[in-house]
Amino acid sequence: MADHAPAMRLHGVVNASPDSLADFSVATTVEGAVARAVQLLDQGCVGIDLGGAGSTQFADRVDVEVEWRRLEGKVQALAQLCEARGALLSVDSWQPEIMRRALDCGATMINAADGLQNPEMVGLAALREVPVVAPFVWGADPKASRPVTGDPVEVICEWFDRSLQRWAGAGIERSRLILDPGTGFGPPDWEWSDRYQYQKRVYENLDALRAFGLPMYLPLPWKQTDQHDELLEICIRAGFDYGRCHRPDRVLAAMRRLGTVAQS
Repeated sequence: MADHAPAMRLHGVVNASPDSLADFSVATTVEGAVARAVQLLDQGCVGIDLGGAGSTQFADRVDVEVEWRRLEGKVQALAQLCEARGALLSVDSWQPEIMRRALDCGATMINAADGLQNPEMVGLAALREVPVVAPFVWGADPKASRPVTGDPVEVICEWFDRSLQRWAGAGIERSRLILDPGTGFGPPDWEWSDRYQYQKRVYENLDALRAFGLPMYLPLPWKQTDQHDELLEICIRAGFDYGRCHRPDRVLAAMRRLGTVAQS
C-alpha cells in the first residue's frame, strides 16, 4: 500500500493504429480521433495518449512514414483540443522521428515506448522541455520484448537504476521523468496465466519503484474479466500518478467502489 496519496490522473487512449486489440479505441480519421478524445475528456481524463503503431504480436511493424500517415492531422487536432481543455497530449512511439514531428505539431508529453534506450530518443527528450514517460522495456522496443527471468520487481528496479544514471548523464532533468513499469508490453505468445502473475507481482510491489522518488505511470487493465478487475483494483489501492486507460468510466467506477477519486 502506498504511504502517500498520488494524484491519480487519468490519461485516455486514442489509437490511430488499425490493429489495436482495443478496437473501440481506434480512430482512423481526424474526426474520429477528436470524437474519441472528447469522450475521454468528458469522462474524466486530464490527458490524451495517441499512438500510431501497435505493440502486440498481432500488429504489423511499420516504418516511420506509415506511422506518421496514421498520426498526421490527428496530432494537430488533438493538440488544439487538449490546449482548449487544459489537458496534456502525449504521443506513444518508439520512433524518435515520430516523436520529433509530434512535438513540433503540438504534443506536450513524450511517451517513449522504446524505454528511452535509443540515443536519438534520449537526445530529443533532453532537448524538449516536456514531461517524459519512460517505460521499462526488456528489448529494443515493445515488439522485440523478451521474457523477464527472475523476480520482475528486482529486474525492473535494476533496469531503472542503470537507466536513470544514463539519462542524467545525457542531460534529461530528473524532474521531468515519469516511470512506467512496462506492464502494458510483453513478449509474443505470452500465456495469460503467466502475464497475470507477472503483472500482479509488479503491481503489488510498486513501493519498490516509488523508492526512486518519481511519479508513476501505470497502463491500467481494460479487459473485463475477474483477473483484470483484480489487477485494476490492486493498481487503484496502490495508487498511481498517471493511469493510462482505455475505459475511464470503468476505472472511475472502480475508484468510487474503493472509496478513492481521480484528480480532475
